[in-house]
Amino acid sequence: MIKRTVEISREPAHVTVELDQLVLEHNGQQLGRIPCEDLGLLLVDHQGASYSHAALAALMRCDATVVVCGRDHLPAGILLPLADHNQVVWRIRDQVNISKPLRKQLWKQLVQAKIVAQAENLADSSAPRAKLRALAAEVRSGDPANVEARAAKVYWSAWLDGETFRRDPDGEPPNHFLNYGYAVLRASLARALVAAGLLPALGLHHHNRANAFCLADDLIEPLRPMVDAAARDLHQQGRRNLDRPAKAVMLDLLAARCAVAEQTGPLMVGLHRMVASLVRSYETGQAVLEIPVLCD
Repeated sequence: MIKRTVEISREPAHVTVELDQLVLEHNGQQLGRIPCEDLGLLLVDHQGASYSHAALAALMRCDATVVVCGRDHLPAGILLPLADHNQVVWRIRDQVNISKPLRKQLWKQLVQAKIVAQAENLADSSAPRAKLRALAAEVRSGDPANVEARAAKVYWSAWLDGETFRRDPDGEPPNHFLNYGYAVLRASLARALVAAGLLPALGLHHHNRANAFCLADDLIEPLRPMVDAAARDLHQQGRRNLDRPAKAVMLDLLAARCAVAEQTGPLMVGLHRMVASLVRSYETGQAVLEIPVLCD
């Protein structure tokens, strides 16, 4: 069953729990309730929201993720459950002991898949699309030539169909759509990693002593073009504000139908399948990543 996503943004709701159901209240009136076990992601984007300790504990017990947004309406923090997995020690052991060649092969797969997905976002038969496909074939183990960066330059220059754009997290719209979508996807990946008994801080390529989600930042790379396509659609519709409807578009990506290997289903389920393939790679020593692709 796909887990549900709940966003708090219109009213300063108080979040509590009753009989294992998450309850949202405002001024003494109940706004809604949902079984905690049905919830996968609670995204809070209202400065007046409040929580009971029992509610947060119940969400962690049910393997939900809580994302808290700041005043800029972008995710500022993530609350994740501690792994409750009967093989967590063995999983972490395999994760820590991954060989350098396997690490490089996995990163190659992620970079190649990212560049191919970027190419799919560009116009058919266009020169930039053909260039990206050629660059994807050039990626070697570990991407020592940094083909990923070369591809990014080609991709972003053509992303808005001739309109000038510079990808900058602090830049002008539609950068804010991208920031928000990436953050939601990153939180969902972190949840899938913890549920599988892995440590999100131990990355394949990304490494930063201040980043607790390096592995999520690795796995998100081939999935970013999904967010890119949604952000471009919003921009081309004339949308400029990161308002509730715009955020809903990004949140709805988690329910979008995608294919992983020969199976189809919601992206949120696909993320767990992707992580499961990573676990198999750790266990077998073979790079066998299965990466979700949106269905037409």
